[in-house]
Amino acid sequence: MKIKALGALAGLALLAACSSNPASTVASTGTGAEKLQGPAPGSEQDLVANVGDRVFFAFNKSTLSSDAEATLDKQAAWLAKYPSVDVLIAGNADERGTETYNLALGQRRANAARDFLVAQGVAASRIQTISYGKDCPVAAGNDEAAYQQNRNAITSVQGFNPQNCH
Repeated sequence: MKIKALGALAGLALLAACSSNPASTVASTGTGAEKLQGPAPGSEQDLVANVGDRVFFAFNKSTLSSDAEATLDKQAAWLAKYPSVDVLIAGNADERGTETYNLALGQRRANAARDFLVAQGVAASRIQTISYGKDCPVAAGNDEAAYQQNRNAITSVQGFNPQNCH
């Protein structure tokens, strides 16, 4: 009888263990405080995940669209939150056009993004720009879908190169 009772208790204990909540997505800091796991605040991953790191341009243009301005507004707020973070803005072009033209166009795009951020209160000394022209495409292909993705300005935290260029 005792064996049956012990078996029943063991079975209940096993069922209770199986029905418990799955492991949570929190990590302990060792101080009793818990926080959600995710990108480190002020990191490149935080910028990409929570703000957006790129803006897109029309063919042969370096003027900012309303969508681009909305993204840059978020970037400016993020940079205000992390005043020790410096960024690099890389201007890019699609593969059409000469190397010289596309380098100049990429620089105008990077400058347009920088100028917008500065107008929103980000110190110019925190922002560097570079143009890769058509040398660092983010999308492969020779169609309009790829061209649209490659006409951009990408903001990255200094020391992080999302395009692995140069």
